[in-house]
Amino acid sequence: MKAVCEALPYVFEFEASRTALIVIDMQNDFCSPGGFGERLGNDISPTRAIIPVISGLLDAAREAGLLVVHTREGHLPDLSDCPPAKLERSRRQGAGIGDPGPMGRILVRGERGHDIVPELRPIEGEIVIDKPGKGAFYATHLDSLLLNRGIEYLILCGVTTHVCVHTTLREANDRGYRCLVLEDATAAYDRADHEAAVRMVRQQGGIFGWTAFSSSWMEALHAKDN
Repeated sequence: MKAVCEALPYVFEFEASRTALIVIDMQNDFCSPGGFGERLGNDISPTRAIIPVISGLLDAAREAGLLVVHTREGHLPDLSDCPPAKLERSRRQGAGIGDPGPMGRILVRGERGHDIVPELRPIEGEIVIDKPGKGAFYATHLDSLLLNRGIEYLILCGVTTHVCVHTTLREANDRGYRCLVLEDATAAYDRADHEAAVRMVRQQGGIFGWTAFSSSWMEALHAKDN
């Protein structure tokens, strides 16, 4: 077992062979100029600031031979998998799902906006989960994929902390996974949203899981087993 001693609310222990790094929705639509996030009036600098941090995590996970999973939120070109209520809300904000944008149709699979930012592009053999909702388990095969590989521990990073990261965390928690959210490798457009989401993870003795900084987890990953 390896141990992240600086994790909150207490030490996070994990087996590397049963651990997966989940990189959530680091897409152009959320992290690049002209994407969905920016067109809604958000400051995307927080989501861009974590790109080098996640790049370092990917290097560490690949070197250690961990399972790496990337997720992308988006919809089929005909929007048949987009609930009408979600579509309506997006259009009220001024950047509707499926509408044309600088990087193609917004949040539509196959468009440049839907793709993962170039700095974090998956390498051969890494899994990409395309999801129609906020959570990575809804309407996907992620759970069976992890179960078939004996995965028990999830290291979560990506965007946004209070929406897709938290939804995935809660789905994973209900399924019995032990989850560590990396505080400096997750981001929201609003700092207060990020801080509140991180705090909720570890309340009440870790109601949803643990939090830690990336350096602490990578140090534990490289350390000898206890």
